[in-house]
Amino acid sequence: MPARRPLRIALTAAAAVLLSATAVACGDTGGLRGAGPTATAASPAKLWPDLRPASSPAYPYDVATRDVVKGITVPGDDIRKVDPVDVVEAEIKAHPDDYGSKGAYHATVDRLKDCRPGGDRSRCPLLKPYYRDLTGDGRDDMTLGFRLYPTNQTGVRVYTVEKHRLVQVLADNDAILGVELAGRSLIERSPADIVGYEYRTTWEWDPGQRAMVFSRDEYLHTGGGRHAKKPSPTPSASPSAPAPASAPSAASPASSSASAQ
Repeated sequence: MPARRPLRIALTAAAAVLLSATAVACGDTGGLRGAGPTATAASPAKLWPDLRPASSPAYPYDVATRDVVKGITVPGDDIRKVDPVDVVEAEIKAHPDDYGSKGAYHATVDRLKDCRPGGDRSRCPLLKPYYRDLTGDGRDDMTLGFRLYPTNQTGVRVYTVEKHRLVQVLADNDAILGVELAGRSLIERSPADIVGYEYRTTWEWDPGQRAMVFSRDEYLHTGGGRHAKKPSPTPSASPSAPAPASAPSAASPASSSASAQ
């Protein structure tokens, strides 16, 4: 699983400070005030120009995945003819430490049997596959999603076809609210630690690495939470009229299933 957590913890802390500052500022309900003279625009100031460059990344991050899927054939180089269940089973076979009896996702193996004809489809962890050209070669690529048990995370995978072989060009596991395809990018939405916010991670096709590479991790306000609370309606001045009830605060979406758009 990509080590996205260190950055996300820092983003969460920064958001908490911002919310506190906003709460203090909102206490001033006075009229308009002048902001004073506009400051003269200045170019960015470069700090510590003699600082020695870092010799290693800030923290480990698997920025790209590229792996030929063994045991899978692609009839006529048409990825739509590849059985998604076969693809997930090939991954399980290739990563016994993750899917074995003591692996983090060991319960996925048993549930995958229900994806076959005659199985209980309600237990099948595999989500609907989507097909779109993400690599720019004019042919469809395949985006797969499957639930990971017992962690209740979602595995997101992207596959392409090269030289008659099925190649995995993206592999990411996380708590997922939704997945979107935009051009040659894949965007994952994940729940944040603060209500009303979420993480959005973008993966883009990189022709040089021949893989979907991590390009952006955002921490965005989506509505609800402390930042969006409104004051309760003012009670009626009439002593005979009942005071209106306070409006409930909006709840942040908390779906655990991945959705593709």
